[in-house]
Amino acid sequence: MKKKKILVVDDEEDLCEILSFNLRSAGFETDVAYSAEEAYSKMKNNYDLLLLDVMMGAISGFKLAELIREEYPRNIPIIFITAKDQESDKLKGFNIGADDYISKPFSIKEVIARVKAVLSRTTAEDVNSKVSKKLSESGIVFRSMSINSVNKIVTIEGREIKLTKKEFEILYMLAGQPLKIFSRAQILDSVWQNESYVLDRTIDVHIARLRKKIEPYSSSIVNRSGYGYCFDPGEEG
Repeated sequence: MKKKKILVVDDEEDLCEILSFNLRSAGFETDVAYSAEEAYSKMKNNYDLLLLDVMMGAISGFKLAELIREEYPRNIPIIFITAKDQESDKLKGFNIGADDYISKPFSIKEVIARVKAVLSRTTAEDVNSKVSKKLSESGIVFRSMSINSVNKIVTIEGREIKLTKKEFEILYMLAGQPLKIFSRAQILDSVWQNESYVLDRTIDVHIARLRKKIEPYSSSIVNRSGYGYCFDPGEEG
């Protein structure tokens, strides 16, 4: 099996070398960049994952991640590694599209474990073996369930499932990126946007109703305790 290629981005050269050495020892192919600018110039190398420091020079890790998400159609997994461990910083990272967030100081074993966990969730081969997913003008197809993004209709075995607007948006968001965990904050920002009165509990209620409506696929919407929700094609009801 081809080795996964990881780009380590940090302006601390010693830390880059330590991470790179240990990741190689764990079976990964690695490359390093000591600034966001250098990392951006290397993105053509088709990395499978980025380990990205937040606090760097002229361009921060957050800004680099935003540029990557805007300009690269392939959803490259990003793990932030940073001393900025405030909740607001973590939420900003996840809202940009981070797949995980590791606070300094950390153990090498923790980094490797998290890298493996993220890659296991986002590996295209793994997803494609479980999901029949067609990203086209008609939307997403998962086994006998079709989620049509044009006319906002969901069908199971050809039978239309009546969903509310927000139920549809939640399902489309989750099923559109199988195995990716979306925090409640991300779901609120995407589906409810500026409706500031909405509580986290509202999401749980909507997802409970959605699960009932999409049987036999209700258990494919999984609550990852402490993290959020994801669409897991391996957990079919």
